[in-house]
Amino acid sequence: MTDVKPETLEKLKTVSVATLCTALYKRGLRNQVIQDVHPVKAKGENMVGPAFTLRYMPAREDRNTLAEFRNPEHPQRKAIEECPPGHVFVMDSRRDAYAASAGDILITRLMVRGGAGVVTDGGFRDAMRIGELDMPSYHNRPSSPTNLTINEAIDINVPIGCGGAPVFPGDIVVGDDDSVIIIPAHMADEVADEAVEMTAYEDFVVEQVKGGATIIGLYPATKEENLEKFAEWRKANGR
Repeated sequence: MTDVKPETLEKLKTVSVATLCTALYKRGLRNQVIQDVHPVKAKGENMVGPAFTLRYMPAREDRNTLAEFRNPEHPQRKAIEECPPGHVFVMDSRRDAYAASAGDILITRLMVRGGAGVVTDGGFRDAMRIGELDMPSYHNRPSSPTNLTINEAIDINVPIGCGGAPVFPGDIVVGDDDSVIIIPAHMADEVADEAVEMTAYEDFVVEQVKGGATIIGLYPATKEENLEKFAEWRKANGR
């Protein structure tokens, strides 16, 4: 597992998922955005952290009765207690929001233990309460039935697919108020650096466009005069 520098994580808090998507696309990675997953409630700041995963599979009725709620070794509960502080808990719920991946009690416990966030391509029970927690959370939609009726938690911290995106333990998860993206840990430093640069230019472009500038030659920057203006803007704005 690749260790990612703390300063890289801080940089990733300042850039959008859309910008990161472009940076990864330049490197040939086209399927890193988790599809059909949205914030339970927008937080106005990025969720960033290494991935800690849980995989669900189709439930078999004799293995998944309500008695499982009393099982202290149940993988769903073990994963909540084992997810390291600062990590994002990512669940492969088979893109199935018919049954809930977790509810507010488990997600509250994850938050209290220092989790950086939680993502599922399924749904959450008690979503209105989860949305009020300080920790960011992302899902497909609210869902009330327990996952015991549809899915079985089977593997902890293994490679998974979440919303069509490959997620390996330790990959860097970034979520903004739109969506969530997965950055392979070994390229997180360079992607973060490039995204910060891209964000600076995009902020400059927005300012110019609001002032009446045409996007031709500005976005993308195909006119040297715009690059010269950008250099002056960066100096003036400390960017």
